[in-house]
Amino acid sequence: MAEFEYLKIPKDRIGSLIGSKGEIKKTIEKLTKTSIDIDSEDGVVTISPTKEMKDPLSIWKANNIIKAIGRGFSPENAIKLENDDYYLEIIKIPLYVGKSKKALARYKGRVIGKDGKTREIIIDMAEVSMAVYGKTVSLIGELENIMVAKEAVEMILNGSRHKSVYGFLESKKQDRKMKEFKTMLGLENENEIELRDDI
Repeated sequence: MAEFEYLKIPKDRIGSLIGSKGEIKKTIEKLTKTSIDIDSEDGVVTISPTKEMKDPLSIWKANNIIKAIGRGFSPENAIKLENDDYYLEIIKIPLYVGKSKKALARYKGRVIGKDGKTREIIIDMAEVSMAVYGKTVSLIGELENIMVAKEAVEMILNGSRHKSVYGFLESKKQDRKMKEFKTMLGLENENEIELRDDI
């Protein structure tokens, strides 16, 4: 049987984890077949297995869902992590911009953009969910999409202009659409297309 897991979430996110009348906590427990204990005093969460738990990854999934809520995601978005195809990526802003509070605030502002525009563009173009909270930018999505969104966020944190970041996202979106189109037609191999053009 899987072991217990402990993690700590910010106190101001405990309410979101519990939900109205404990609904969110119950939903996560039901989905992952785990038991979740929350210490509201210090934000420590204990995840333990239940008798119904069959999947050894359930504790890990519950941990990821709780961690995502702790990083500012809505429970609806965090719960997507129950799906095997979805991943959580947490980018620590100080690793890119240093520990200055001024730099942290400025770069968080750059990632969010005026009226949230930049964040919305990354979410839309890379097809991910995104949360900017505390000293982190977090992403939820399929692996390929997360890698694109992560690169876009890193470009911003490394000082790239927004225009360059949007151009990068646009080209990645085009690549993805082309790949989906080829897969749909059963033409994953480039050469097949050229051969058919010659016919």
